[in-house]
Amino acid sequence: MNRTWTLTVMRMRLAMRNRAFFFFSLFMPLIFLIGAMIFIGNHRQWVGFVLGDMLTTTVMGSFWGLSVQLVTFREQGILRRFRLAPVGAGPMLASSILSNYFMALPVVAFEIIVCRVFLHMQSWGNLWAIFLLITIGSATFSSLGLIVASVTNTMQETQMINNLIWMGLIFLGGATIPITVFPAWLQRVSLFIPAQYLATGLQSAATKMATYREVGEDMAALAIGLFVAFEVSRHLFRWEPEAKAPRSAKLWVLAALVPFLLFGAWENVWGTRLTRVNRNFQALSRFSANMRPPTHH
Repeated sequence: MNRTWTLTVMRMRLAMRNRAFFFFSLFMPLIFLIGAMIFIGNHRQWVGFVLGDMLTTTVMGSFWGLSVQLVTFREQGILRRFRLAPVGAGPMLASSILSNYFMALPVVAFEIIVCRVFLHMQSWGNLWAIFLLITIGSATFSSLGLIVASVTNTMQETQMINNLIWMGLIFLGGATIPITVFPAWLQRVSLFIPAQYLATGLQSAATKMATYREVGEDMAALAIGLFVAFEVSRHLFRWEPEAKAPRSAKLWVLAALVPFLLFGAWENVWGTRLTRVNRNFQALSRFSANMRPPTHH
């Protein structure tokens, strides 16, 4: 544990020098916050819902930031220096996840405060549920990013795979476009996307429109995904830039998605998630319509 904590502090210092990490983990969420402020305008009842989207994007930034950071460290020979100390892959990867989490917390707190104080969010939301979802979600998407870094051999390859996965996470997971506006068949497809469990969970927690059991289901999906993704990334981890990953290693990315495929299949057959998400969105829409000032002819 002491090694992991020492590595965490060291990784935080190194991350402060990485421009890509700063952009995807710190500046990109602030860009989304500015866009949200413009989008919300006078529709204060939507602030909590949009906050859930912003927090989701902030947390998922670890996917991009850590994968790029780890590949950079490997190409520059930094990982080789870490290996000189008796440090295994587990503590090394755990320190990556922890350092990213601690550096994201100030951004998360800033976004919540801005929405509550300056955008007049009606309440603080369910802060405990938000905190737990962010904690588990950050570790899950960090682990998924570490898998990408472990199965790619160059920065160009990393960015290409990152872009493909990122597009699916952002646009099909409900973090930028509410899944309620999708056609029915696409809503069912979104149930297989990892980001959907984080986005809908944070939206519900920020607007206080979900029970603890419903938020618990989101946490369970993310926690199981975290365990599988971390074990896969630990198994595939490479210290040396000369140690190339075989083509078959990329299939492990699909293996890490198995928990979400199982959850998605269960939700499609027996679950009520889509019903709940659509019901909550319609409730906000009705409330927004009732709050509009009457028009005078």
